Amino acid sequence: MARYTGPKCRLCRREGMKLFLKGTRCESEKCAIARRDYPPGNISLRRAKVSPYGERLREKQKVKRFYGVYERQFRSYYAEASRSKGNTGETLMCLFERRLDNVVCRMGWAASRAEARQLINHGHVDVNGRRVSIASYQINLNDELKVRGDAKSQKYVRTRLESTRGAQCPSWIASNTETLTGKVTALPTREDVSIPVNEQLIIELLSR
Repeated sequence: MARYTGPKCRLCRREGMKLFLKGTRCESEKCAIARRDYPPGNISLRRAKVSPYGERLREKQKVKRFYGVYERQFRSYYAEASRSKGNTGETLMCLFERRLDNVVCRMGWAASRAEARQLINHGHVDVNGRRVSIASYQINLNDELKVRGDAKSQKYVRTRLESTRGAQCPSWIASNTETLTGKVTALPTREDVSIPVNEQLIIELLSR
């Protein structure tokens, strides 16, 4: 009997790629994708042919699960990106990258975006000297992030830094693991997006 890996692992196998929904487990040999790189269930290992609509929908669902957003939030980001100048798809992905929970995760303060949301919701993170408890908060240029000074917050994040080994902090953030601070030195570009996705297919789906 196959070992139960939980709904998050099944999502990764369904998408056929790592979504890093379970933090450091996704980088270990226990990762469901590493052990069984095929969809869950008693079905053929050969994937069925996907329709053009299915391909577009899969790309959108992949992004929603990776960043942990709901459909209504996704539509709101799309509306904002479509009003902006420049490429709508690239702008959309950069908006997701600027979410506070994504930034906290990529700095290594949390093992996953779900854990980063919990960290933020419990008030452990300050932005520009003020407590921010909204995970979808949009980070801007020159924003300064800091773990709150109380012992509980400091201990929690330092423990995560040990397990994530500081992660691979993106180049647009200057992170200091000693003082548990960070500063946004530039806004993210399309090249900074870590998830392999064809955002043009998402725009084609939503613009119909």
